[in-house]
Amino acid sequence: MSQSAITGTPAPVAGVVQRGQRSAGERIGEAVERSWRPFALLLGCFAVWWAISAAELIEPYLVPSPGATLDVMAEKSGYIMEHSWVTTYETLLGFVIAVAVGVLAAVVMVYSSTVEKTLYPVLLFAQVVPKIAIAPLFVVWLGFGIGPKILIAVLIAFFPVVISMVTGLKAVDPEMIQLSQTMGASPLQTFVKIRFPASFPHLFSGLKVAVTLAVTGAVVGEFVGANEGLGYVILQANGNLDTPMLFAGLLVMSLIGVVLFVLVEVAEKLLLPWHASRRGDPVTTTY
Repeated sequence: MSQSAITGTPAPVAGVVQRGQRSAGERIGEAVERSWRPFALLLGCFAVWWAISAAELIEPYLVPSPGATLDVMAEKSGYIMEHSWVTTYETLLGFVIAVAVGVLAAVVMVYSSTVEKTLYPVLLFAQVVPKIAIAPLFVVWLGFGIGPKILIAVLIAFFPVVISMVTGLKAVDPEMIQLSQTMGASPLQTFVKIRFPASFPHLFSGLKVAVTLAVTGAVVGEFVGANEGLGYVILQANGNLDTPMLFAGLLVMSLIGVVLFVLVEVAEKLLLPWHASRRGDPVTTTY
């Protein structure tokens, strides 16, 4: 009996080198390697911003200095945080609704060519219509409450979810579908066990786009008619020529989008450890 059979470890395959599990230090090193370039770029942008403001190449009422912007964020942190929570809530609610409706619509479109041919042109038309142009209509129909903001966030985030989910469901290997049918699996079992999990890589690509667009949608809705939220803060600051507050609102808005993007990416890593892009111990061929 071979040693691999006794120990329960898989036998080595000729021409294939299996790398061992990475240590914590190696993972930290890889995280640092991936992160230092974006941080260096951000620091470079802030350095250019500071240099322009320090040299007074642009008037302060047009572009405030980083120090003035950070001072406003510190002095009015409570005010900014209060409105940030409103925008975050609208974004998350709109994103969740867009995901639920988008996934359901994609499933129906994949399993019904008639629905796909009927619905797809309508979705495309709705996507190309500028949301800022129809946002006032939502305010007229739904009032100045939270409804118009959520609706705009849903409309903006909906299209990437549908397209990515349809692509993922159609990208399943036909041989896997035939194999499941040969083994007697019902259409529901095939969908739950094969099609739906296999669509996750495409779906998460769309979710990362959709969650950032949902932030934009919520803020656009606040631009049109609101008395709270980051869109309201930015609009008020613009009207008062308060550029430090305006820049502070833009920075916080961008930060919300980045944090939500990272959360979706973390969820992707947790749910898709089997995907090729998420494997911790890759296999390298030597042929």
